[in-house]
Amino acid sequence: MERICIVTTSLGAGGAERFSASLSIILSALNYDVHILSTKNLIEYEFKGTLFNLEEKLKGDRSNYKKLKILKRYFQDHAFDVIIDNRPRSQFFKEFVLYNYVFKAKRIISIVHSYYLLNYLPESIFLAKLLYRKNFKLIAVSKEIQSAIISKYGFNNCTQIYNPVDIEDITNKSNKKIKIKDNYILFYGRIDDAVKNFELLFQAYKKSILIGRGIKLYMIGDGKDTFKVKKTVKDLQIEDSVKFISFLKNPFPYVKNAKFCTLTSRYEGFPMVLIESLACGTPVISVNCKSGPQEVIQHKFNGLLVENYNPNVLSEAFNLFVENESLYTQCKINATGSVNQFSIKKISKDWKNLLN
Repeated sequence: MERICIVTTSLGAGGAERFSASLSIILSALNYDVHILSTKNLIEYEFKGTLFNLEEKLKGDRSNYKKLKILKRYFQDHAFDVIIDNRPRSQFFKEFVLYNYVFKAKRIISIVHSYYLLNYLPESIFLAKLLYRKNFKLIAVSKEIQSAIISKYGFNNCTQIYNPVDIEDITNKSNKKIKIKDNYILFYGRIDDAVKNFELLFQAYKKSILIGRGIKLYMIGDGKDTFKVKKTVKDLQIEDSVKFISFLKNPFPYVKNAKFCTLTSRYEGFPMVLIESLACGTPVISVNCKSGPQEVIQHKFNGLLVENYNPNVLSEAFNLFVENESLYTQCKINATGSVNQFSIKKISKDWKNLLN
């Protein structure tokens, strides 16, 4: 039985982290011996396999020497066949040390989760090729990311595999009863304004007819910009119509009961919130950012895909879903079936083929 280690920042509070948990379940079902190395002590998502919690092992010691010593021993002791690196990798020297002196495996697979490639690859083509060599495989989570990597770096070892969605599991979780009296639209995810561009969301919401129709905006999530975002809401004088809810391990009952979910990011990788929303039977309205939305949304079939950075166009899309009942109903009917291509069954086959 091949032994695989998934290296992740954590198992909570993010789409890439949720992917790590999902991948552990997929690979366990394929009869691999799965281990997970989490660098942070944040474990919220369901997973399968043996967990190694680095932050817990460090017991408060923040020295890089201690960290490297523990990691090196861990990889030496386990002799993994495959390491799947799911972390951001923006510091070349740190990654060079990890990949050449710490990570020990026959093969290393490095996943790129963002169209902002500098989060995962050095700007320098020379350094990128020095880091990702012959025994490495790059996985892009969208076709646009794969194209960008090949175009900039000329890598021929870059494969595209989508993030999976467990439709049955999400459906079951979404059926949990919650008490909600409001009619609302929903954003859920990390509160990181540099990526999510909440100013665009709030401007479009204020310009739309939604507030006048009593349709609120729910915001589910936590992050470093929570205070800043709440101040923006207050400055725009829409605080009575915007409700903030802290991170939920199971947001899907809220997703299911939303009129629609929305995404206004400057950039993404492959936004799981769109797939998860559709899996719940809830249509989506998203800006056409790089990358992912145009590979998920079929305009006016399962949602609306609009120009980015334009609050007027976005507010018109909000209005359209409220005023055009037949269009909205059709998108809602098509929602769940439109994400079958991202199902656990389909993505499991892609990973099995890759690992074989």
